[in-house]
Amino acid sequence: MEQRIAVTGSTGMVGGRVARELAAEGVPLILPVRSPDRAEHLADAVIRQCTYADADASAAALAGVDVLFMVSAAEEADRVATHRTFIDAAKAAGVRHVVYTSFLGASPDATFLLGRDHWATEEYLRRSGMAWTFLRDNLYLDVVPALAEDGVIRGPAGDGRLSAVARSDVARAAAAVLRTPTDHEGRTYRLTGPESFTLTEAAAIISAATPATVRFEDQTYDEAMASRAHHGAPRWQVEAWVSTYTAVARGELAEVSPDVEHLTGRRPLGLRDLLAAQG
Repeated sequence: MEQRIAVTGSTGMVGGRVARELAAEGVPLILPVRSPDRAEHLADAVIRQCTYADADASAAALAGVDVLFMVSAAEEADRVATHRTFIDAAKAAGVRHVVYTSFLGASPDATFLLGRDHWATEEYLRRSGMAWTFLRDNLYLDVVPALAEDGVIRGPAGDGRLSAVARSDVARAAAAVLRTPTDHEGRTYRLTGPESFTLTEAAAIISAATPATVRFEDQTYDEAMASRAHHGAPRWQVEAWVSTYTAVARGELAEVSPDVEHLTGRRPLGLRDLLAAQG
């Protein structure tokens, strides 16, 4: 019997790619979305409105769902509480298996502060009684060029290396899992690019492949915090942003994993590949 799949985040970059890929193959989907007016109407897809923080609406949106692709919620001060509410709703709705987008190196003491949220969410899913699969994505390769402000990537990353992964590769890996979800129960996949690079190397690649001239400027922690004050973000969020760079410096985001190619049968995109495709 075919399992009914729900894909969250279908109005976003990763969830949208997953939904389109599966819908193109004739997979019937349920698409829980915050804003139905922004949802793409895909063949055989049912759009239902909910937010992760609304337990009743989420349970109703997930009625009849067997397998849930759960894209992590937007950054917020207590994202774990929002995740727990949605996971509880999924269980109440009868969902059997949750495929969750986590983070590479998720742990209770991860240098990247948001990696701690992902660890707590993983632990909650492990104890939920539902089957689970974790897709531990590294930082998105697509955003690396956007790290530059006025032509400079600034942060306390030193000579640390980063194996960033393209959103398209994360989506293809997720779709592969969702095609045969029972094959992936209880599995954790580390989704990275095909190589790791320093931010100095990234700046050189961007400069060579695009009209932009980019360089990397190493900073101290205090310099990094001060240089981001103009964004007006709350302190917890600025600390999370800066911890991205300190995690790179400590080597926590350098692992190059074969899991994308294992799941999809294709080598993941590197930074040069991505820039050439956008070219």
